[in-house]
Amino acid sequence: MAYKMIAERDNEKYSFARESRLLIVAKAKVWASEGWQVVITDQDGKAYAPPEFDQLLAA
Repeated sequence: MAYKMIAERDNEKYSFARESRLLIVAKAKVWASEGWQVVITDQDGKAYAPPEFDQLLAA
């Protein structure tokens, strides 16, 4: 998979992988808005925090 999202809150951790950066960014924004700590990692291993999510869409 090209993009991986990890969301953590309290003692919970979820991971999602998607080929589409649009879908992974949309999912990550929703989870972040609900109070989760979210990070997206691209195919090169670069990590993106919520303030940087729009950089993925511009690529």
